Amino acid sequence: MVIFSVSFYIVTALIMVFVNKWVLNNVSLPFTLLWFQVIVAVILLHFSSIFNILQLPTIEKEKCAGLLPLIVINVLGLSFNTVCLQYVDASFYQVARALVLPFTVMFSFVFLNQKSSYKILLACLVVCIGFFVGVSSERLTISVVGIIFGICSSISTALHAIVIKKSLDVVKGNTMDLVYYNNFMSAIAFLPLIFLFGEHNQLSELFIQDTTSKQYSMQAKTFLVGILVTGLFGFLINIAGFLQIKVTSPVTHMISSAFRGVVQTILGYLLFDDLLTTGRVGGIFLILLGSCFYTWIKDQESKQVQKIDKKIYDKLERGDSLDEGDRIDVIEDNEK
Repeated sequence: MVIFSVSFYIVTALIMVFVNKWVLNNVSLPFTLLWFQVIVAVILLHFSSIFNILQLPTIEKEKCAGLLPLIVINVLGLSFNTVCLQYVDASFYQVARALVLPFTVMFSFVFLNQKSSYKILLACLVVCIGFFVGVSSERLTISVVGIIFGICSSISTALHAIVIKKSLDVVKGNTMDLVYYNNFMSAIAFLPLIFLFGEHNQLSELFIQDTTSKQYSMQAKTFLVGILVTGLFGFLINIAGFLQIKVTSPVTHMISSAFRGVVQTILGYLLFDDLLTTGRVGGIFLILLGSCFYTWIKDQESKQVQKIDKKIYDKLERGDSLDEGDRIDVIEDNEK
């Protein structure tokens, strides 16, 4: 099950990135692509409900209002991700979005008052160095717009992780209800963006005008195949992520993500003829190193907290009194 879940997660994530990149290289319709993806996800959720695989919630105004912050962050995050991928190489995508971890740690302190150890901050520093190494080494060839959208994507992704914690309270902790509301409301939110950026005109040209043109015909086929494949795998990647986290440890999850990053870089080079400069490879290595170091530290800290909790619980069970050292451990435990 562990091997299956890890492989499933890696394959679905890679297919999402490369099919999106393939479509965006041929058709510049990022918001329309995202809209179709969430629509496909909603349709698949309804099919799952018909076959009693899961039960869908009824849409309630109060819950919709409570989930608005999540929807705004989700739509912004997906938009930044896709536009970033449109402007940068597939192999550089990981570098452009590398600041998710530092921003997550920073926002956790600002909004949740969660303090981090010096080792955690060191891991974030390594990731930041990796980002600057990767970007600065290609300052003459890299897209500045792509980097800006990559940073915006990192910020929105970090905020998304924090907003999800509060959003789960709105749906009483039901994850599938949250997934359905998220996709359903995001589909509504993407519609005005399609018209705002004039993508409806490009879409009509793609399928209505110049239908005899071979180029337009090929672009239309690419777009249709792309939305079907990414819609399906966008739905599957949610299941894959939950499944992997459920049956493996956080360390395994991060290592598999790091492995996926390496494979993504190699496939970007092979499929899209991306450049593999020393700076890019070095930056990716430092980013993966910092990310794995962070996950290992968090895992060790979590085990330490569990060990302290068990020791104190055993003392209380025996009726023993807590000494000063135990009280200090409790205070440090609460801070963590």
